[in-house]
Amino acid sequence: MSVTEREPGPASVPGSPPVPGRRPRATVADVIRTMTDGDLPVRVSGYDGSAVGSAQHGITLAVRSERGLSYLLTAPGDLGMARAYVSGDLALEGVHPGDPYEALRLLKDEVRLRTPAVTEVLELVRRLGWERLLPPPPPPQEALPRWRRVLRGLRHSRVRDSTAISHHYDVSNAFYERVLGPSMTYTCAVYRSPDDTLEQAQTAKYDLVAQKLALTPGMRLLDVGCGWGGMVRHAAREYGVRALGVTLSRAQAQWARAAIEREGLTDLAEVRHLDYRDAPREQFDAISSIGLTEHVGVRNYPAYFAALRDRLRPGGRLLNHCITRVDNRAPHRSGAFIDRYVFPDGELAGPGRLIGELHDVGVEVQHEENLRRHYALTLAAWCRNLATNWDGCVAEVGAGTARVWGLYMAGSRLAFERNGIQLHQVLATRTGPAGEHDYPLRPDWTP
Repeated sequence: MSVTEREPGPASVPGSPPVPGRRPRATVADVIRTMTDGDLPVRVSGYDGSAVGSAQHGITLAVRSERGLSYLLTAPGDLGMARAYVSGDLALEGVHPGDPYEALRLLKDEVRLRTPAVTEVLELVRRLGWERLLPPPPPPQEALPRWRRVLRGLRHSRVRDSTAISHHYDVSNAFYERVLGPSMTYTCAVYRSPDDTLEQAQTAKYDLVAQKLALTPGMRLLDVGCGWGGMVRHAAREYGVRALGVTLSRAQAQWARAAIEREGLTDLAEVRHLDYRDAPREQFDAISSIGLTEHVGVRNYPAYFAALRDRLRPGGRLLNHCITRVDNRAPHRSGAFIDRYVFPDGELAGPGRLIGELHDVGVEVQHEENLRRHYALTLAAWCRNLATNWDGCVAEVGAGTARVWGLYMAGSRLAFERNGIQLHQVLATRTGPAGEHDYPLRPDWTP
């Protein structure tokens, strides 16, 4: 019998009289009071009928089962809450699961956690029952912990990178169509105004990249980590560029090829299912990397940027677009929730580290800008799409996976808004031995 099926004893029934000589069973409310300080801005209700906190904001965290409580107790922090939420044992009531932003904002701003004394913990566990400390199996959406991934190869080896990319990007093309919209673009958009539509902002992003790279008809573009081919198709269709994209996701490559055929771009555009390390070694006029750097590993930056440099003709331009930490001292690895449920093995560095690594391989940075606020707007738009298309998304990937995406995107939006993470575009040239390159005295593109 599972922990969720176990018959409660007489003392665990709310409102029942205490059993002589036995401490009263601890409730979910007791657990929350032990782990927090001050007033709670949200209501927390338990499967045992107990409740604590304020209903002022109309948001309730409902712990629906003993398994949910065990998740919270055996993996404190965001991992335990994620497990309970993804499995459906913890519900956020009062917000849509496709966009739980307001609940996350309240929890971040107004909940004060505390570390209880050892004596408090022991007393609480005795009253709960020691079986509550037996970790339930994690939800199926969770990736293996880092130490177990070693069996699939060293971190950022080819095999392990392929597995990590597949975990995130091969969820379902139909799911991504509902969340990302017609552009099928899973990277930060560029907003001229907060009132821009998501499609307008994604088109503006591709135009900005194309202009920074000074694309003109007949040029050759390599787009590494090309996703569903958005930049490849845009460059071919709008700028007459011969564009090649490579991606480690087989599902992305298949979708991109079909889109290229639908748009009649097969003479100019191509997408291959390929590791960036295996991209053709011929020299391209321009290279774009939009959202790939997060996956290559900070220790691999020198090899990564050198690989791009070697494929860029002398004088050509390289644009790197990626999420970063806010400084160069922050840890590179992501937190437990992101690592297990979203981007296994993903790593971020500060913008200074990126620029330094680019210079160290012999390319010259000409311009960089921070698009942090643009990513917050992009994520808000994706959450709206997920909420609007919730039933179709759940039918496609299941409720657990859909909840992962709502939680991840709303939490990321909050992090970008609060300057917890950033998004930097860095433009560089492959400058020749005598200082020659094609970059003008002032930018030849519209900021």
